[in-house]
Amino acid sequence: MRQPSLIARRVAAASVGLVVAAGAAACGPKDNDAKGAGGDSTPHKGGTLTVLNAQPQSDFDPARLYTSGGGNVPSLVFRTLTTRNRENGAAGAKVVPDLATDTGRPNKDATVWTYTLKPGLKYEDGTPITSADIKYGIERSFAPELSGGAPYLRDWLTGAAKYQGPYKDKKGLSAIETPDARTIVFHLNKPEGEFPYLATQTQFAPVPKAKDKGTEYEEHPVSSGPYRVVRNDNDGEHVVLERNPHWSGDDERKAYPDKIDVRSGLDSSVINQRLSSSQGADAAAVTTDTNLGPAELARVSGDKKLADRVGTGHFGYTNYIAFNPKVKPFDNPKVREAVAYAVDRSSVVNAAGGSALAEPATTFLPDQKSFGYTPYDPFPAGKSGNAAKAKGLLKEAGYAKGLTVTLTHSNSKDFETSPEIATALQDALKKAGITVKLQGLEDNDYRDKIHSVKTEPGFFLAHWGADWPSGGPFLAPIFDGRQIVKDGANFNTGLLNDKSVNGEIDAINKLTDLNAAAVRWGALDKKIGAQALTVPLFHPVYKRLYGSDVRNIVISDWTGVLDISQVAVK
Repeated sequence: MRQPSLIARRVAAASVGLVVAAGAAACGPKDNDAKGAGGDSTPHKGGTLTVLNAQPQSDFDPARLYTSGGGNVPSLVFRTLTTRNRENGAAGAKVVPDLATDTGRPNKDATVWTYTLKPGLKYEDGTPITSADIKYGIERSFAPELSGGAPYLRDWLTGAAKYQGPYKDKKGLSAIETPDARTIVFHLNKPEGEFPYLATQTQFAPVPKAKDKGTEYEEHPVSSGPYRVVRNDNDGEHVVLERNPHWSGDDERKAYPDKIDVRSGLDSSVINQRLSSSQGADAAAVTTDTNLGPAELARVSGDKKLADRVGTGHFGYTNYIAFNPKVKPFDNPKVREAVAYAVDRSSVVNAAGGSALAEPATTFLPDQKSFGYTPYDPFPAGKSGNAAKAKGLLKEAGYAKGLTVTLTHSNSKDFETSPEIATALQDALKKAGITVKLQGLEDNDYRDKIHSVKTEPGFFLAHWGADWPSGGPFLAPIFDGRQIVKDGANFNTGLLNDKSVNGEIDAINKLTDLNAAAVRWGALDKKIGAQALTVPLFHPVYKRLYGSDVRNIVISDWTGVLDISQVAVK
């Protein structure tokens, strides 16, 4: 069962560019390879890259980070067994080797995975990286004082459910074997064909036991990547990275700049203004967590030079209506179907900032091959909804004179689950005879209410982002009945516990052919979608400015945002 902090951390991570989680067929800006404004467009080594962010790079410990593909800033310091492919578009949704020689060698039923480390790997102090260091790094992520990372290891590793980390249990995890300095073997309690994706998480970064300082390790984590931490002020508010002299290069990180200067705690409007002006050091600046808003995008779009400095991408992320079928009148499928037909996605997209920032969705899975995207629309109502069809379904459900319902949403101005989206739905459903009363809650109260089985409303706004680009971490948490949490944070909002769905999830998880698995995830999405337990609304689009001296823009389908391991500033 997933830990209660999962969705909060997933969404937060997406917003700050860690899970990138933060969040459809993505691509970088047109003709973006080795691109930069003015002068020589060829990327060169040297210079300082400035990162301007709203959220601090806190918890800079590989055990505590909840990242996908190794993260953005963290991936400059921590290498992992596998990582994301650092290429534009769909090619970037692939998992590739990092510290390991390959993406893993499974046994016949994918319950045992074996990795071999590349030869000659070293830390920033020149000492060798060993398989024992990776085992120790994983084990310390189980320590309660270092919690916060992805929960999968506790779920997947044999006998790991109650392990409390090496500080309390020095025996370690028997599920992880290190027969020699370059070999590491993982024993799982069930088949997991997507283990190579999990091995991209920073919990798989090596940590030398002799240098571990517990909760203080984040102040100077030992680097296995191209950069080392030389400064970390105010819990990640100001982080400075300089070259790791013992990094011998790798296949994924270009590491062009000599120095990375990460400054956080800035207002989003200030960040965009500084990137727009590109004065002084800001000419060589990027952001990993701040999008252009509707008003800013309108201004940028009118300036060709600025428009040429906007990176466009998509993170695997879906905004949707959720129903609790235990609450009347949503226990009646025809009522849920009526809502689906009544939704005006054009008005919802406009409320989310317009078509440049949101794309309409009729599938729960994002429009991306790696997720297994299969086009379908079980309740086709066109771009603006079908009020007549919705009224007919309401009549069949016994509500010929219409009905009144309450829609719960967040008061946060996030253009996702916020008042703008709720009001657009209210207006559309009114045309179908559904009077919608709005219940806006402060963000913490909203999350607490919708993620508790005891308090979950019948009709509310929700969203979900991917831990990696596959249908598994997208569909299983929301629709696997065995993941319903009765006394904690629950994300199976429709409380679906269908044996055929659960069984298909297990069957797909056994597949190590990820392309074959993707096809079946898409088919499962279509099957579940017909039950109208959710109404997909839109997938967000990321639009982010970068400085005029920044070159080599790479935006993959995995992250949806500029990959700072690829950029150059000279």
